[in-house]
Amino acid sequence: MNVTVAISGGTDSLFALLYLKEQGYGVTALHARFLPGSEDDASLAAMHELCRRLDIPLHIVNLSEAFRRYVMAPFAAAHAAARTPNPCALCNRSMKFGLLFEHAMTLGDIFVTGHYAAAAEHPSYGRALRAGRDGAKDQSYFLALVPIERLRRCLFPLAEWKKADIRAWLADRNITPPVPAESQEICFIPDDNHYAWLEARKAEGLKLPGPGPVLLAGENRVIAKHRGLWQYTEGQRRGLGIPWKEPLYALKRLPETNTLVVGPKNMLPVTSCLAGELNLMVSPGLWPEETLVRVRYHQAPVPARVTLSEGRMRIAFLSSQQPPAPGQIAAVYDKDGFVLAGGVIEGSA
Repeated sequence: MNVTVAISGGTDSLFALLYLKEQGYGVTALHARFLPGSEDDASLAAMHELCRRLDIPLHIVNLSEAFRRYVMAPFAAAHAAARTPNPCALCNRSMKFGLLFEHAMTLGDIFVTGHYAAAAEHPSYGRALRAGRDGAKDQSYFLALVPIERLRRCLFPLAEWKKADIRAWLADRNITPPVPAESQEICFIPDDNHYAWLEARKAEGLKLPGPGPVLLAGENRVIAKHRGLWQYTEGQRRGLGIPWKEPLYALKRLPETNTLVVGPKNMLPVTSCLAGELNLMVSPGLWPEETLVRVRYHQAPVPARVTLSEGRMRIAFLSSQQPPAPGQIAAVYDKDGFVLAGGVIEGSA
């Protein structure tokens, strides 16, 4: 079988490429340039040399303009609208499993990536997305907005592997990744300082809201002035800069009045939220009674009841949770780790 493997030059995608080659697949490497000027000639030359030495065809496609339009610009606009966007989920939907997937389909019928996730058979769902075995690295959450029809044409060789075992596998073969460093949290933002990156976008016409009132929940009185809603997120404690008799947390942002609502820790938990932009991976008629929901990456899925209505889902947590940030992803799972649906969080219900 012939497959097309998306490679970044890093450990995970390189393992996917070489592992499938060892398994007897006919492999073609596909590298996308998402950021103009982000890769030095040495890294690209190393990728070319490695593929040449292993007799693997390498294709390079420049998607930097599309990446700016479909990932970077929406990321900036969401912050300006007092949301906390998830750029990796946007990139997976529009770029890696969007334009790059479409390019891969011109080279073959199967697309392969180095994500820690699985496209596995389920007796009721058919071929569906499932969480990867390595719970610390599982990336199914970031794939929750990708149409299932596309994921069914994908292979994920890392599904049952752990990171340490992948590094050992490559070391045993004396293979060094052309880009050995781990990628940073947001690939297009230097030093992960998205506040400075957003400030720099003002020169390109981005309008970020300015200071406004900080409202103390429960008492409905203004106690301070915030620096701009885009500099905060729900659940935040550090960096509020508000002297008070007890620690305060950001409870919600009200962009219509440019107001930041804060309160003590006991006012932080919520019991429900709403999500839109739904991506149904499994027909709701096949969903089990017990569902789990993940509303942030660094969180295990928690029990919740999910109801669907008019293109949105209402998530009722069975126990109180930290407030989810609008713009983040809500991923619905069954108890076996299969993803039932994904959506973009709109706020607490």
